[in-house]
Amino acid sequence: MHLTKKAISERIKEIDVVIELLDARLPGSSANPMLAELTSAKPALKVLNKQDLADPAITPLWLDHYNNLPNTRAISLDASETTPARRLVEACHTLAPLRGTMVKPMRVLICGIPNVGKSTLINTLTGKRATKTGDEAGITKIEQRIVLADGFYLWDTPGMLWPRIIVAKSGYNLAASGAIGRNAFNEEEVALELLNYLMEHYPESLLTRYKVEVTPDSTDETLLEEIGRKRGAVLTKGKVNLQKAAEIVIYEFRHCTLGRITLETPEQFALWLAQGKLLDAERQVKKDAIETNRLIKFKKIPRPDRRTAVNKPGYKEGS
Repeated sequence: MHLTKKAISERIKEIDVVIELLDARLPGSSANPMLAELTSAKPALKVLNKQDLADPAITPLWLDHYNNLPNTRAISLDASETTPARRLVEACHTLAPLRGTMVKPMRVLICGIPNVGKSTLINTLTGKRATKTGDEAGITKIEQRIVLADGFYLWDTPGMLWPRIIVAKSGYNLAASGAIGRNAFNEEEVALELLNYLMEHYPESLLTRYKVEVTPDSTDETLLEEIGRKRGAVLTKGKVNLQKAAEIVIYEFRHCTLGRITLETPEQFALWLAQGKLLDAERQVKKDAIETNRLIKFKKIPRPDRRTAVNKPGYKEGS
């Protein structure tokens, strides 16, 4: 992550447009806030990839959301589109109309989280196997320069997650999508969060695939157990193998066996983000107070005057 961040920081100085590849099933959660900081001064093209896996009613909401942002364009792509290069090139020319000739070539940086389909897209764009692909996070390891067309240069970077995800729901959505390696999360916990969302927003998908009906008494736990029984994930004495059941639910979400599903709308993500920022700010206040008290204890800093300290965040009586 550190090397990728450094490479982007150095490359961005000479870049005309930044393409950020997003997962159309979780556009907000798959948008890297660290990347936004590194590339904020450049025009941005948001590409909602895997739209063929996403809810067709929600993808337009996300496109409208991004297209209403300043200096930003948004398009959606899917695996069935065999010639996406033209649309990408046209969108980049809209954002940087004075670039794209042999004298002033268009210099584009393409970024995205792991397993968002970036390598597959680049291979489609170039018409050859320019990069390795695979159904796991972290395939691309080094920065690559690709000539997409005359006067159009594309730099590919390794997929990068940010070090701390402050939106808890985003962490679960990223894990469900495959952006996070399986050793970094608990499958059962992720499957329960996924089922919790599907119960409210896609109960018909659960009924169609697993023949389980969501009732007022249903919980994510009872649903996971019922799915496990129906799919044969049963141990001795009739006990359900919840780990196996969770793997089935996650796998079938990723491969669209459950149907075309999107895990967040712009409004939902905005609410989650606001809540996450508030909790993060509260945690930071507590962390700062603990560090201040530690420094006072070891006489690294003077004890504050009580008359002014009592009004400061983190002050504790008797500290």
